[in-house]
Amino acid sequence: MDPKAHWEKIYQTKQPTETSWYRPHLEVSLELIESAAASRDARVIDVGGGESTLVDDLLARGYRNCSVLDISATAIDVARKRLGADAGNVTWLCGDATTFEFGRHRYDVWHDRAVFHFLTAEIDRVAYVRQVANAVKPGGHVIVATFGPEGPTKCSGLDVVRYDPQRLHDEFGGRFKLMGHRTELHQTPTGTIQQFIYCYCGIEVSEGR
Repeated sequence: MDPKAHWEKIYQTKQPTETSWYRPHLEVSLELIESAAASRDARVIDVGGGESTLVDDLLARGYRNCSVLDISATAIDVARKRLGADAGNVTWLCGDATTFEFGRHRYDVWHDRAVFHFLTAEIDRVAYVRQVANAVKPGGHVIVATFGPEGPTKCSGLDVVRYDPQRLHDEFGGRFKLMGHRTELHQTPTGTIQQFIYCYCGIEVSEGR
């Protein structure tokens, strides 16, 4: 299966408010990002941001260096059209988080809500963590949300991996210091409750840096 083709089809056949992960505002994400980066000059990337309103809310709060990455060009186009003139204040990136060529140590905050749990193969998870370590500055922060132990086993026709906080942190390793975790009971547009686990980590500064 071609992941890009799969997600293009999802976004071409569903309205933003029809996707199971839709929320009008990502309150937990916003709270954690503001805790991680009080400065509005911080470089924040929303990985898998697609049609999410997170970037709208970050701009409204004064963040000036926001980027959004998604594998689906359709999803990015929806968000750009929604933002109108403000879309010019965002860096839009289309690609796969495990293979995209990120600038080294470019970001202060890496945010991902509901991408990592789709990486069912260990090789893809290792590649993802390597990407984070490359793209985020030493001393930066990583916020990743996945389905929790009581969450769904599938989403959008794909298998997922469910995590508790410790297991999720273990995927990233010792250089990522776990600073906190949160549980969210997300209500989908159809009324189903899904358990999400958020892990908030800091990247340690290596000696000599």
